[in-house]
Amino acid sequence: MNYIIAANHERYSAIPENLSKRLDGNFIFLKEKEELSYKKLKEINPRYIFIPHWSYIIPEEVYSNFKCIIFHMTDLPFGRGGSPLQNLISRGIYDTKISAIKCVKEIDAGPVYMKEPLSLYGTAEEIYLRSAKIIEDMIYKMIIDFPTPVEQIGEAVQFNRRKPSDGNLEDLESLEKVFDYIRMLDAKGYPKAYIETKHFIFEFQRASFRGNSILADVIIKRKEM
Repeated sequence: MNYIIAANHERYSAIPENLSKRLDGNFIFLKEKEELSYKKLKEINPRYIFIPHWSYIIPEEVYSNFKCIIFHMTDLPFGRGGSPLQNLISRGIYDTKISAIKCVKEIDAGPVYMKEPLSLYGTAEEIYLRSAKIIEDMIYKMIIDFPTPVEQIGEAVQFNRRKPSDGNLEDLESLEKVFDYIRMLDAKGYPKAYIETKHFIFEFQRASFRGNSILADVIIKRKEM
């Protein structure tokens, strides 16, 4: 039996190997946009397609013909849309749930298979790695006993994808907020929290909160003119 794990980030690449040690089946990792095509999937003929992280629109031909399960880092229907981790922390929310949902045309609107709690303390990279382990366990449970999805209940709250400029620390008024902004952007591939002057950009990472101060590493770059 074939199963697909589709994620365009390496932090999820260990999931197939880990699951192959726990379950019978052939677990295939896809990370490129063109790999998640109907033509390729028809050749593989997967039982399920699990999607922990995918930065592209999933073609309707794919989710209409295969059982696609998306993992989203909010307690849906709260927090549909982009940049869930950063949107949650910037709102002062430090505990959430990972929702496993059926892929449908409307973004993050599909019925829910299951939810598991996730702490949002630590750097973004630490949170993502923690979530990868939780998602692996969720996939394991779903393969063992595939649940019936239930329609989302409650008012939908939409998140907008955050831009690099949203990481500017200039207008923040509390140390707690500054600390949260630094850590929520402290992950591979993410633009860092920053402050800029006329000639330089100061990017922050690896922050620790000391009560009345923050200790962090800073990268100083000359602005491109």
